Amino acid sequence: MKCPFCSYADTKVIDSRLCQGGESIRRRRECFHCEDRFTTYERVEKVLPLVIKRDGSREPFDRNKVYQGIAKACEKRPVSSEKIEGAVDAIEKELMERGEKELHCKAIGEAVLKKLHQLDDVAYIRFASVYRQFRDINEFTNELNTLLQERQVKHEQTS
Repeated sequence: MKCPFCSYADTKVIDSRLCQGGESIRRRRECFHCEDRFTTYERVEKVLPLVIKRDGSREPFDRNKVYQGIAKACEKRPVSSEKIEGAVDAIEKELMERGEKELHCKAIGEAVLKKLHQLDDVAYIRFASVYRQFRDINEFTNELNTLLQERQVKHEQTS
């Protein structure tokens, strides 16, 4: 690591600590030449896929768009911002683990639906109605009936 003070190319690490919940490492370094000390941070570079949109265009994955979509669906619902953040983290991790360079927006939408289904039924229906672009009340009713049937099955399994 090059010293930021004298540009000497050799330094030594004198202390390392985990920070940001284990997501990065803070290192104290000392220059062999000028003996000044400085801090560096090391973290994994996240290589997220490009998103193929419905019109065929491509854009970089934007975590903030996923967060905003989930937050909007959960508006005025008993879902904490920590749970929303956790859902976004899980979706981002799932997408990275696929190892694909490009992802269709449908994969992201389905991952969001899956997480919302676990978080809050009303938020799930809100997001599904926009994402799946229900054309009429019958499509909306079918989705709602599917959700109610799943809830009934879960209730019977726990009883």
